[in-house]
Amino acid sequence: MRRTHWRAGLQRGAIELRHLLRNPKELSGHLSNVVVALLVAGYIGDDLPGTDTPMAHLVLAGFAAYLLFQVGLVNLPQMLVTEREEGALLRLRATPGGIPAYLVAKCLLVVVTAVGTLALLLLTAAALVDGPLPQGPADWLTLLWVTTLGLLAVVPLGAAIGAVLPNPREALALIMLPVMGLLATSGTVFPITSLPVPVQQVASVFPLKWMAQGLRSALLPDSARAAEAAGSWELPMVALVLTAWTVLGFLLAVPLLRRAARRESGSRLTARHRKAAMSA
Repeated sequence: MRRTHWRAGLQRGAIELRHLLRNPKELSGHLSNVVVALLVAGYIGDDLPGTDTPMAHLVLAGFAAYLLFQVGLVNLPQMLVTEREEGALLRLRATPGGIPAYLVAKCLLVVVTAVGTLALLLLTAAALVDGPLPQGPADWLTLLWVTTLGLLAVVPLGAAIGAVLPNPREALALIMLPVMGLLATSGTVFPITSLPVPVQQVASVFPLKWMAQGLRSALLPDSARAAEAAGSWELPMVALVLTAWTVLGFLLAVPLLRRAARRESGSRLTARHRKAAMSA
């Protein structure tokens, strides 16, 4: 990717970030997830089975992973589909370096949004409900690399999904059902050992389970490992699975986005607008 593409992408991303910060409706969507996590954690008083770690800490670590997952696999695809319907991909075809710069801008927007929301959740939880924070340099390093690798695993995948979704009206319905299923089966809101073994095995294929496990290793004490399926944090496996999803996401995202941009035309855009107007 050329230096001009990076520069144009970073400039576009900075503009989109300013628009986000000035849009109360979009900001409220991210803040509502933090509020829900704090409310749930505030009402849970039990400990993790076999440990003295509060169950609320597991829930907060799980919500932290889900926030990263949601930004990449829910918000980003909806964003891409909406902008495709508005003709953004069509305009990019006539812009030198349009697709690379566009991807850089979206990555910047998603990463800053995800990291900002994660920081807000952890700091607010620590202040209001005695939530967990990393206890030493090694834990902070683990938090950093799990967050980075987790975003790399889901952002390209979200871009690939956004390139093939039909339209904004169907996008949310198509995305949310599997995402909610993963939220319930990945050990984010209760110990994964309480789930049937086949469910655990299915969840272990997807990145959310490993993102949550990696964040628990950074935020919870070592005694909480007793509540893990393997009795350990399995950090090498966390890195391996998230890296595999990163590679798969990039292999899918680039050709699918290029294909979506090539297929765009003025007649297709007009036909979609006419169909949407008739449906309304």
